[in-house]
Amino acid sequence: MFNDIRKHVHESLEAQSHRKRITHFIQWFIVVLIALNILAVMVDSIDSIWQQYSRILYGFEVVSVAIFTVEYLLRIWSCVEDEQWKHPVIGRLKYATSPMVLIDLVAILPFYFPLVFHIDLRFIRAVRLTRIFRVLKLGRHSDALQMFGRVIKAKRNEFAVTAIVVFILVTIASSLVYFAEHEAQPKAFASIPHAMWWAVMTLSTVGYGDIYPITPSGRFLAALVALLGVALFAMPTAILASGFMAEMQSKHKKDFVCPHCGETIDAANEASRNG
Repeated sequence: MFNDIRKHVHESLEAQSHRKRITHFIQWFIVVLIALNILAVMVDSIDSIWQQYSRILYGFEVVSVAIFTVEYLLRIWSCVEDEQWKHPVIGRLKYATSPMVLIDLVAILPFYFPLVFHIDLRFIRAVRLTRIFRVLKLGRHSDALQMFGRVIKAKRNEFAVTAIVVFILVTIASSLVYFAEHEAQPKAFASIPHAMWWAVMTLSTVGYGDIYPITPSGRFLAALVALLGVALFAMPTAILASGFMAEMQSKHKKDFVCPHCGETIDAANEASRNG
């Protein structure tokens, strides 16, 4: 009976339960609670509202942390029902250090800091703001966010190449503009690291205008860097688009897999007709 309860808890929390009403209720309850917590963090930053409703907001925080803590402990307790975490000690330790479970821990841990450690009021306010990271818990309950995570993981090599290209372009652009503008603007372009701010702003096409070249060679370089920035930011977009297309095609194929033979429905039908 004890094992059956643990199995039902694990299936309900991991959205694997056949009792869909209970599973859906738990999932939606957690999602709504996370959304309300994010709203509370935003409201908490308004001093007038905080001073008037601080007790209510704190009470809501206590209730939320209690629920999230129970959820976290139940996940650790019931995770052994999964084959990959079946060891009662090592399995739970590995599960506790998995990314999504660490996010669950981060969602509740800041609340307990002031209770355990003696810290000043400014740090307590900063700790309260870390509640915003509870929005990351939505990744566990959102198929769209999980798909986005799978796309990022599948295309991590392409993104790494893009990051290297960006770093190279920023380094080259900041070095060239430093040599072009240093004599004309020794304060604005005091060094290559100073010029990197301008390179990042120009490559990203933001262009704050606080630092800009005034020499003909510097302006020509700025024009080239701005054009490169437009082309550069098209690369991650194309990578994401191809990743999402591959993920959607993979999901579409999984939907048409025969549960008996493991082949796609079209292939199975063709084989049966030929046979």
